[in-house]
Amino acid sequence: QAQLVESGGGSVQAGGSLRLSCVVSEDTYRSKCMGWFRQAPGKEREGVAAIYTEVDVTLYADSVRGRFTISRDNAKNTVYLQMNSLKPEDTAMYYCAASRYGPMAPLRPRDYDYWGQGTQVTVSS
Repeated sequence: QAQLVESGGGSVQAGGSLRLSCVVSEDTYRSKCMGWFRQAPGKEREGVAAIYTEVDVTLYADSVRGRFTISRDNAKNTVYLQMNSLKPEDTAMYYCAASRYGPMAPLRPRDYDYWGQGTQVTVSS
């Protein structure tokens, strides 16, 4: 059974940093691509960053490029999202997801098969 468990969310002031973690079950970690997504109240879920598990390729949404970094630790079956220079508009529920066979569009939510429960990030001005 696929399991993805996020942690690390919280409340910070603008300009601050947070690091999100996503611990993934062994089988699910073999997925071709892992991604971080977010959803703010009243808005659609959007892709933030993605990382392929077999090649050294990462992708970012324009809104976070240069501020967020996605990485993985294969020994720990964990994917991270380091978030720096946070802005109030980064406030959202953040989700970790896995695309079993690889997404057609790495930042498109419907291309992902397994999802965590999410962790809340709140950035105050």
